[in-house]
Amino acid sequence: MKRNMKQWVQEVLDAPVKRAMPVLSFPAIQLMDITVRDLISSSDLQSKGMKMVADRVPAAAAVSLMDLSVEAECFGSQIRFSDDEVPTVVGALVSSAEEVDALKVPAVGAGRTGIYIESIEKAMKLIEDRPVFAGVIGPFSLAGRLMDVTEAMIYCYEEPEMVSALMEKVTEFLIAYCSAYKQVGANGVVLAEPLAGLLSPALAEEFSAPYVKKIVEAVQSDDFLVVYHNCGNAATQMIDSILDTGAAMFHFGNAISMKEMLEHIPADKIAMGNVDPARQLRNGTPASVREETLRIMGECCNHPNFVISTGCDVPPMSPWANIDAFFQAVDEFYKNK
Repeated sequence: MKRNMKQWVQEVLDAPVKRAMPVLSFPAIQLMDITVRDLISSSDLQSKGMKMVADRVPAAAAVSLMDLSVEAECFGSQIRFSDDEVPTVVGALVSSAEEVDALKVPAVGAGRTGIYIESIEKAMKLIEDRPVFAGVIGPFSLAGRLMDVTEAMIYCYEEPEMVSALMEKVTEFLIAYCSAYKQVGANGVVLAEPLAGLLSPALAEEFSAPYVKKIVEAVQSDDFLVVYHNCGNAATQMIDSILDTGAAMFHFGNAISMKEMLEHIPADKIAMGNVDPARQLRNGTPASVREETLRIMGECCNHPNFVISTGCDVPPMSPWANIDAFFQAVDEFYKNK
């Protein structure tokens, strides 16, 4: 369903009671009794899973899979698949300037990208009561997976021209990929740039933020928003360059203090986070999830631009009792406010 998303953001900012917006999609496999491998291979299962999650929880928006392997696979990276874990990239695809020069920018639709675009197109027909966001990897996080995550940090110092050349190619691809989601009706994308959170603020300003900004300027509009996600522990230190990307909304991980981060976010920009998805949603208990959710909301909800969320995507096998406890805690907070 097409929406005026700038108006939606304003409505969220103005609302005294705000619905949570976790990155919640992979646990749909439990509701459907399928594997992660099944889910990532079928647009029908992905859209059905998003609908089942939307029917179960009162989230502010439906957010698709945060699968940070699909774009790298499209370029040619080797992927490790599992039945109950999110896919991961194995090894490096490029390790020299010559290999970067020879690397072809794939067509959108190659690999599993076609399946993921189809899934959003189908989900838009099933979910009409809230915005639907697709999941897309950020530019430096994609480049890092093509170069190998550890090596990418070294290349930023030792081979900056090679990194810059690769950044141009991945950004070209990501603009086309986001545009494809826009064309099938998505209300926006959650752009996950976690690897940038491991850089120094200076390196993030050079190798991440300008390319994110280029994507935002190419695709963001009244009816299509970019939500910037960074779950690194240095996100607070690089907040100036993050804000300069121009993204409409910002999402942060549990490695930082959300209370501290909110001091740096303009009042007209929504900031979301940051209940620990691994420690709490996956490995905690309903009681511990409730306690942590209420703690963060107690520290942060005095900021009208704060929306409670998870710090990153909820792992596939997170117990639904914990997920339900998260939403129950949100209701409890506002009822007792």
